[in-house]
Amino acid sequence: MNRISIAVAGAGDRGATYASYAIEHPERVTITAVAEPRELHRNRMAELFSIPADKVFCSWEEMAACEKLADAVVIATQDNMHTEPALAFAELGYSILLEKPMAPTAEECSSIVSAVQSAGVVFAVCHVLRYTAYTRKLMKLLDTGVIGEIVSVQHLEPVGYWHQAHSFVRGNWRNSQESSFMLLAKSCHDMDWLRFIIDRKCLSVSSFGSLKFFKPECAPAGAGERCMSCGIEQKCPYSAKKLYFGLFDSGKTGWPVNVVAPEPTREKLRDALANGPYGRCVFACDNDVVDNQVVNLLFEDEVTATFTMTAFTKAASRKTRIFGTAGEIEGDGKILKIFDFLTDTETVIDTSSLEPASMAGHGGGDYHIMEDFVAAVSAGDQGLISSGPKVSLESHLMAFAGEKARLEKRLVDLSEMGS
Repeated sequence: MNRISIAVAGAGDRGATYASYAIEHPERVTITAVAEPRELHRNRMAELFSIPADKVFCSWEEMAACEKLADAVVIATQDNMHTEPALAFAELGYSILLEKPMAPTAEECSSIVSAVQSAGVVFAVCHVLRYTAYTRKLMKLLDTGVIGEIVSVQHLEPVGYWHQAHSFVRGNWRNSQESSFMLLAKSCHDMDWLRFIIDRKCLSVSSFGSLKFFKPECAPAGAGERCMSCGIEQKCPYSAKKLYFGLFDSGKTGWPVNVVAPEPTREKLRDALANGPYGRCVFACDNDVVDNQVVNLLFEDEVTATFTMTAFTKAASRKTRIFGTAGEIEGDGKILKIFDFLTDTETVIDTSSLEPASMAGHGGGDYHIMEDFVAAVSAGDQGLISSGPKVSLESHLMAFAGEKARLEKRLVDLSEMGS
């Protein structure tokens, strides 16, 4: 495998995660440039990878204004800031690893796909759930016909009460106008995963969901505007003090604590909660994304699926049941339980041992997508990418159709969404 060079546009949590592959495999990857508006994150990545000053930029625009600086670029800017850099870097001939979601509108997603196809560059969307050892083992089982033909699927995304509060009530993905709607921002992973597992085109979608709880009218009596000065904070499960100081005091200073206060100390964390967005009462934020949603999907060959996204769970992995003509499979991201109708026996497979020791985020999907992307760029072979332009566009359109169905309270045919 030839060693490749990668530039990073967006050096936040996701950009830094993908770049860390170069630490594990310096013989395969070198990080040669970074663009990031936040000085701390920009300088941290520049120092970590010894990036020369003339290749350290405050914006992706500055990077794109230069001659091509690398074989590929990781685009990990905010959700609504993907389209312009994707179009620009495709035109410059960069292979592209694009953080999900591709873009906040179907039209922008289509424009990105057209651009990368016209440029002939390797392109991958970070649908990392496709790349986990768990998913790969599951796909091998399904390919052997262990449960016969798939008839229907139940899939649950238990977001978790504190994760919802952190990311989707107080955080960067709370407001659909600033980022994107929930089904796209969080659950395009799941739309893509269902499309991958079922391996058929989705034909139509219906959906129900709402922002049921995290709104001013649900605030308990006596609630304050901020957790640090709230008289009933100790009785609130969504307390920012409970969450962030609880993690910090137990020695967990990575995500999500370092999002609230980069390079956190107790004093920095206290100041951030007293003055910043993550210290707000969950009933007094400018959030509008749903906290619960159900999506029903019809695929080719009359295969059906139901998807539930809910904030109101403990932190947990996604859970799936796949019902086939000869058996069923139950999975939780690590353990697969296969029940055979003929023998009335159950087989249990633990995929934990197959996960990488490092870059273990998303069940190792972060590591494996980088592994495949680097191999594809090195070989110039788009076929080594599972989450390429066409199939990623299709699963995004499923998310757009789901939101349209929810808002308009009707069945939406995927043909309405274009291609």
